[in-house]
Parts: sequence; C-alpha cells; structure tokens
Amino acid sequence: MKSRADRRLGRLRAAVVAGALLAGLSPVAAGAPPAAAVTRHKGDPTQYWNKVLLQTFRNARGWDASPGKLSRSGAMVFAAIYNAESAYQHTYGTLEYQPYLSRPLKYAHRHSRPRRGEEERLIDRTAYRIISQLYPGDQDYIDAKYKARTGRSPYAYDPLDRLVVDRVVRQINKARAGDGSDNPDVYSGDTTTPGAWRPTGEEDCKQPSDAVTPNWGKVKPFVLRSGSQFRPPTLRGFTSYADLVASPQYAAQLDEVRRVGAVDSTERTFDQTVVGWFWDHDLDGTYHPPGQLLELTGIVAKKFKLDTYETTHLFALSALSLADAGIAAWDSKFDSPINLWRPVSAIQATGGANANWQPLSADRSGAPFTPCFPAWTSGHANFTAAWASAMKNFFGRDDVSFIAHSEDPHTIKAYRRMANFSQVAEEGKLSRLWLGVHFRFDAEDGNVIGTNVGDYVFAHALRPTRPGRPHQR
Repeated sequence: MKSRADRRLGRLRAAVVAGALLAGLSPVAAGAPPAAAVTRHKGDPTQYWNKVLLQTFRNARGWDASPGKLSRSGAMVFAAIYNAESAYQHTYGTLEYQPYLSRPLKYAHRHSRPRRGEEERLIDRTAYRIISQLYPGDQDYIDAKYKARTGRSPYAYDPLDRLVVDRVVRQINKARAGDGSDNPDVYSGDTTTPGAWRPTGEEDCKQPSDAVTPNWGKVKPFVLRSGSQFRPPTLRGFTSYADLVASPQYAAQLDEVRRVGAVDSTERTFDQTVVGWFWDHDLDGTYHPPGQLLELTGIVAKKFKLDTYETTHLFALSALSLADAGIAAWDSKFDSPINLWRPVSAIQATGGANANWQPLSADRSGAPFTPCFPAWTSGHANFTAAWASAMKNFFGRDDVSFIAHSEDPHTIKAYRRMANFSQVAEEGKLSRLWLGVHFRFDAEDGNVIGTNVGDYVFAHALRPTRPGRPHQR
C-alpha cells in the first residue's frame, strides 16, 4: 500500500498538472510521464476503437449478444467519445455541435492551444474506459489494443483522465443507470393461441423463457421519449389473433413467405438469396446487425475523408439511432396487443405438406434457425432504416455509393456496392422475408418505425451550436 506521504505527493502532483493545464500548458509540460509524449497514434481514433468494439460484439454470447444490448453498448461508447471530443473542441474554440446530454466541457485556459496527441489521447482514454466497463471479460484484449495504439499501458497516469475522461464517463453512466437494460424477467405471455408467438423448438428456443430480452422495449431510450413513440397502435388494424389469422391479408402474407422464404424455394431468385444472407448476422461469432451497420458508418466516414471531429459526430449520430431503433423494435415485438408468431410456426400449423416447412435461415451447421422472439416488427428493418435515415440527414443527401461488407458465415458475397443509403434500408427490410423469418408487414412496418427513429434522433440530438448553422455536407 502507498504511504501517506506518497498519496500526498500524488495529490500535489495532480494539482500541479491541472493548474498547468488551466494555464495553457500541455499535459506533458505539466508533468505527465515522458512516455505520454511518445505516441503511436496513427489513423482515426474513433475508427480504431470501433474495430475493437466490434470484436467484443463477436465475442459476446447469450443475452449479451442480443441486438438491443449490443446497440446500447455502441451508443454509450460513441456518445462518450463524442462528448470527449466536444470538450476538446470547446476548449480550443472550435465547437460546432452540441454535446450529448451535457453542457460543453472546457478543461483549459481560453488562451491555451492544443498539444501534439492531445485530441487522440482524449478519445483513446475515453473509448478504452467505456468499452472496458461494458466488456470486462475482454479486458486482456482491450488492454492489448490500447497499448498497440498508444505504446503505453492503459493503467499509466494521464492528467486528461481527471480533467475530462472521468467526467465524461460519469455523465454517460449516470444517464444509463437504472435504464432497465438489466431486467432479468423472462417471457410469460400467451404461447398457445393461433397467431401468438411461441418457441420454434429449435436449439435455444424450446420454451417461453428462452425468448430473448423480452423487456427491452421498456428500456429508457437515448433520445426518444419512449420505446412506443412511433409504434402503430395495432398491427394493420387487428387487435385480436383470431381476426388477424382469419383475414385475407394475413393469408396472402403467409403464402408469400411460404413460397419465397423456404429453404427449398423455387421462386426466390439468386439475387434475393444473396441479399438475404448478406444482411443476416443472427449467429454468435458475428458482429450482429448493429455491428455491421457501425462498420458501414466507418466505411462512409472514410469515403468522405471526415476529420476527427466529424467522424465522432457521425458515429454518435448513427449509434444513438441504432440504440433507439432497437428499443422501438422490441417494444413492438413484446408490448403491442399482438405478439406475432414466426413464419415457421404459422406455416407448419397449417399441416399437410407444410408440416415440415423450414426457412432458408440456418445456423452454422445448416440446421434451421429463427431468432427467438416475436416477428412483428423486424429488428433488421428497424436498424437498417434508422441507420439510413441518420446517414441521409447527416450528409443531406442519399445518392452516396459505397462498398458494404458482410461477415455472415453463409454470405455468398462478402462485398457489395450500395448505390445509396436507402438501398441498405430496402435490402435490410426484404432480406428477412427472403430468409423466411419474417412476414412482409413485419419488414414494412419496421422500416417505417426505424426511419422515424432516425429522423427524430437527428432533429433532437447533437444539433448545431448556433441556430441556422449549415449542417449538410
């Protein structure tokens, strides 16, 4: 243990550093370890930590790998990075956009100037802290990635922790404390009425309690007022399972997914099969749908050669949109009057030749796979629409082409060119129909909700610091 004199010396040293920073000196000149001046900061820091975060997504299992939990992690990480970068911009008089949920933070004298590596260190330290607390099981990996980027131990003293990083991390943690994301309650709804969701009988989906994160729709949103803010009051006007399954509209949708979503479909085209697998990422070991879209955020940011500030802004906007889209999707799945069964349950219930019907969607071994939660609305449709909306709003245009990537184990093409942002939303929506795990109205209604979420987040968060300031690029 440290002696009282050692502790007193440490406090004195920290005070000297803080005072020097407020006087406009660099952290190195103020007394930070000499190693702080020798840095390996190469490449955009937000892009770097996005890759680290996506690996933690791949490593996640169980409910920790659920779309809602992953998108929440992404929003916390990139909101924190953005706020740390906002503190840097505000300190040196170049702040253009409002921080997330806080007043601009200034940490040095108004006549001070930024020092070499300071901006990168702020982002590195903040990203490291947030990712570490979210994924403690990956600590060795996260530590190694920090050292690989900075050349320093993540446990080495840095005055920016006390001045900025600690405050940013506390602010994000306070905002998410008690948000309902750790609710362990399992599903106990109706699983016997025709039309009501029930376990599909596949591995990890054999009983109602296997339903994944059934309370996620009640999680406190990051920007929305509530998870139900954009949910239609009913599923296409139906308020009872009996009326829904007896309707011609339902019959037509059931027949469509039976024909084009079957593993042995003769009507699904090759291109539709390509799209279905390209956007899948339901399986553990992938970065899942939120991770794929965060990767696309990085691809687009790189295409436009965004600077450090713009990159943090774009990642924060897209991550917040994805997180709230996940909450909105689960609200419609579990908290609406109808918790809709999956196509495999619906089609097999018709009996006869359909009794053994299976979707194209499969696990790594090739066995049929359907996500273990209700169908309406599609999470993929919510996520891709919210992402596309965030991108269109940020850049003020849709006609942006870029190369998208897929790491799904079944994907037929790992790289495909997107003509615009809307193509991502459209393909993300219909991919679920062609995989046989969603009805068309799941996809269409999820697309509408996700678009509304993305538009709302853009209109209410990270806004320009001065009204009327141009935002489009």
